[in-house]
Amino acid sequence: MDSDDENIEEAVEGPLDEDGQPHGFCTVTYSSSDRFEGHFTHGEKNGKGKFFFFDGSTLEGFYVDDALQGQGIYTYEDGGVLHGTYVDGDLNGPAQEFDGEGHLVFKGQYKDNNRCEECWVYYPDGGCVFGEVNEDGEMTGESVAYIYPDRQTALYGNFVDGELIEARLATLISNESGSPRFEITPNSPLYSYDKSTSTCIATHTLLPDPYESQKVFVADSLIKGAGQGLFAKTDAETDTVMAFYNGVRITHSEVDSRDWALNGNTISLDEDTVIDVPPPFELTERYCASLGHKANHSFTPNCKYDPFVHPRFGPIKCIRTIRAVQKDEELMVAYGYDHEPTGKNGPEAPDWYKQELKEFQLRQGPPTGQ
Repeated sequence: MDSDDENIEEAVEGPLDEDGQPHGFCTVTYSSSDRFEGHFTHGEKNGKGKFFFFDGSTLEGFYVDDALQGQGIYTYEDGGVLHGTYVDGDLNGPAQEFDGEGHLVFKGQYKDNNRCEECWVYYPDGGCVFGEVNEDGEMTGESVAYIYPDRQTALYGNFVDGELIEARLATLISNESGSPRFEITPNSPLYSYDKSTSTCIATHTLLPDPYESQKVFVADSLIKGAGQGLFAKTDAETDTVMAFYNGVRITHSEVDSRDWALNGNTISLDEDTVIDVPPPFELTERYCASLGHKANHSFTPNCKYDPFVHPRFGPIKCIRTIRAVQKDEELMVAYGYDHEPTGKNGPEAPDWYKQELKEFQLRQGPPTGQ
């Protein structure tokens, strides 16, 4: 967000004063390839103006005596935007940041271009972290909280740069001034960062997630032969995170090279990683730290898989409603196997899925126009 402090004017388009200085509305290109368009008074920026930096980012606002003052808008090269308060060209005061899709990602204070005091960092999945940042602008300390998407359930304790170290279950309560405070749950267990590996699903396999425990329960599925399923504990609106899908992290090639019978609880995380809940961890007596793998398939689902940055498990998937669901309703997702035939055996999918797909297509009738 630097301006032209070390830049040298190389080209000026616009009116000049008797000393050859920009005077009026001008476009000035600097040696760094940065460009400024705005109003000048005898060589100094005064009035509305906008910097176009060589990396594609921009900074616009109102300049007084060559320095940005008051509200300014910095746009990152990826389309993200920071709305901040500037004093003599530096960020000083309240600020908000949005990502390229317009989602709020930060709210808090700046001092001399660094984050300071109490700040909020928001994730696209609905979770957020709140606390007082350190001198480096990092969310580090013993009074930091991760807050789940319900904006009530929290893990309050020790974090380093926004990453959970050790915390207890708490409830977020805003006081009359609007400043958040947290009530620690009596006898709460300790939660710590516990990202899985290719061989370890979790250190504390029987420690349930406190948010998920409020949203879902496991019971016999209403689908014949499906075993257990995942059910809503309460009514939930559209776009509500209901459960989390954690597991060991393996490669796509490992999944592709083994029998379908071993892939019953796998889900793609990204182009490199698959999350798997292998035996015996499909049994809740052996693993109940997350329950997303218990959701069964439907071609008319009420939920979907979505990315989620979990305070304990790291990057995983969650199960999010795509319509309102009622208490005790079974949560269903579309497993998303490729429906395009890959050979004489049809789609690349397990036999039960192929059979359900065939029955579903028959119920739907022939495609329109046939």
